[in-house]
Amino acid sequence: MAARLREHYLTKVIPVLTKEFGYKNVMAVPKIDKVSVNIGLGEATQNAKLMDGAVTELGAIAGQKPVICKAKKSIAAFKLREGMPIGTMVTLRGDRMFEFLDRLMNVALPRVRDFRGVSTKSFDGRGNYTLGVKDQLIFPEIDYSKVDKTKGMNISITTTARTDAEAVSLLRAMGMPFRQ
Repeated sequence: MAARLREHYLTKVIPVLTKEFGYKNVMAVPKIDKVSVNIGLGEATQNAKLMDGAVTELGAIAGQKPVICKAKKSIAAFKLREGMPIGTMVTLRGDRMFEFLDRLMNVALPRVRDFRGVSTKSFDGRGNYTLGVKDQLIFPEIDYSKVDKTKGMNISITTTARTDAEAVSLLRAMGMPFRQ
């Protein structure tokens, strides 16, 4: 079974974007390339057990084993040595990416307290969108009783759109709840 959001993209989003921007070819229509989810844990320098919890939680959220990112340089002021684990990340593509985006837009984001929509100002100028989440508990896969510390995460959505306007239209058509 293909991802529900991919079906939506193929049947509804492509015709809407083609009509809006006047693309001559279906291959010119922007699409979502990949989604990167990243948890930065600066506190892991003092407490190594935090990293294990972050890895299992990110694995549960993404449905894929995350990579542990290590420090590239030693910084004495932060008590950081080269090679220490300081974060974890996962890159999603294909059906896993569409499943994750579906859960993010329809289940997780509406669970944020006082949610009025995500900002349209977080585009980078080349059609990529980055979203910060303060709490990992908005995802239903996380068991509340097993969480020792709330961890924020950055979710970067990389698209093939050339401009921010195209990317906004793409994500809005996909169902991203932008602020009005």
